[in-house]
Amino acid sequence: MLIGLGIGILALILMILKTKIHVFLALIIASVIVGIVGGLEPNAVVSAITSGFGGTLGSIGIIIGFGVMMGKMLELSGAAEKMALTFLRLFGKGREDWALSITGFLVSIPIFCDSGFVILSPLAKALSRKTKKSIVSLSIALAGGLVITHSLVPPTPGPLGVAGTFDVDVGQFILLGILLSIPMVIATLFYGKYMNKQIYQLPGEETDTWVRPGYQKPTREDLSNDKNRKTPSGFLSFLPLIVPIVLILLNTVLNALKLTEGFYNILIFLGQPVIAVAIGLLISIYTLTIGQKRKDVINELEDSMKSAGIIIFVTGGGGALGQVIKSAGVGDYIAKGMAATALPIIILPFLIATLVRFVQGSGTVAMITSAGITAPIVEAAGGNMLLGAFAACIGSLFFSYFNDSFYWVVNRLSGITETKEQIRVWSISTTIAWAIGFIELLILNIFM
Repeated sequence: MLIGLGIGILALILMILKTKIHVFLALIIASVIVGIVGGLEPNAVVSAITSGFGGTLGSIGIIIGFGVMMGKMLELSGAAEKMALTFLRLFGKGREDWALSITGFLVSIPIFCDSGFVILSPLAKALSRKTKKSIVSLSIALAGGLVITHSLVPPTPGPLGVAGTFDVDVGQFILLGILLSIPMVIATLFYGKYMNKQIYQLPGEETDTWVRPGYQKPTREDLSNDKNRKTPSGFLSFLPLIVPIVLILLNTVLNALKLTEGFYNILIFLGQPVIAVAIGLLISIYTLTIGQKRKDVINELEDSMKSAGIIIFVTGGGGALGQVIKSAGVGDYIAKGMAATALPIIILPFLIATLVRFVQGSGTVAMITSAGITAPIVEAAGGNMLLGAFAACIGSLFFSYFNDSFYWVVNRLSGITETKEQIRVWSISTTIAWAIGFIELLILNIFM
């Protein structure tokens, strides 16, 4: 069994890194290897793959699709930018980094962090020019908020896929994910403040140019009252995001309190993740696309579904691998071995996600791969499935570098071209978040 698992994981990594095989097909091939070498009959391998794929997507596939479509509506309408401007007014002059960080924190829950940074980086650039704060400091604050909730809080596809694989309550996952994210975001924010003087770079007068003058103290100008920007109202911008989160959390709280009769039952129904995210999507369509043609809106929704399809297939592939590992008995075998040591079982998904992230770059692939491998092991060992899921998510934040697309998005849009500086700007930022998250995991493991 262990030989099968080892060969399967090695083959998975080699296929992702060295071949033209897509990660989804690589996950299925690895599942076959683990099953056959691990001693399962061929028919049992096929059955495990199909049941694992369908079982995982049965709970979260629809939510992923809805979430991606809602993100597209927020992106196109300017609602994401409106959130940033709202926080600039709320926090006041001199706290632009806090405003950008919190904007990223919220925006990346439904929007991919790459898209979120592309949308909001012009705002960061304008703030840098006006306030004389280094673009590096503002970019780290924004990107840190984006990537951390992108990695920990559903309905972002990665953590949603992990929640489905570990079979944990999505409402609990959202609530704890938000709480765990806060110290991580604050840590990256303060690292950004430190880097303000270390790499002092401002936008030049001409487009896409950068200058490095002597350090200047920040001024107190901001763009929070720029009337030239055509964006939805703050209320409408936040509404599609806030409503589903509130409904899902109400579902979790009411079930925990065993309030399931009458009107409470209606709230529980509306708080089912599929229903709640669908409501958020409907709100975004009918409040943020006023004045746009029906055909244009539908075309944009269809385009967003293409990116959702990739995540759905990869998530299902991770579920297939997990089911094969469970059916082959590998999970029980490793769980018994881990139980004989003093190591917490949540170390395993964290380490595997960290390794996969470092090897192939994608945080989403890292967390889903780790979840598929370790969910049956954590379950067999009697570990806390919620913490196991977060361990896979947090491990996926480790040291973003050349093979991570977001590494290039953050650095290039911030005008950072030297490799040494790129690592200081973004690789270290994500590693700080990863380390803080690991400490949080160990603390929670003591009490949970």
